[in-house]
Amino acid sequence: MPEESTPGEERPLTVGDVAILRKAHPCGGRDWKILRVGADIGLECRVCGRKILIPRAEFERRCVTVRPETP
Repeated sequence: MPEESTPGEERPLTVGDVAILRKAHPCGGRDWKILRVGADIGLECRVCGRKILIPRAEFERRCVTVRPETP
């Protein structure tokens, strides 16, 4: 079973992981694929494919959990 992180734990983010955010995207998706890790986090909606770039602090606040991508 893959490990998941919760907001209290520190888990390094890796490109390809899937982040679940608190609020749903207007398309209805809550799952985002991590495309870029740094001072900003690049994300792609797994439902509609929209790409966004948000500051790490905002990502940490909005993120519920991060899990490895499943094929």
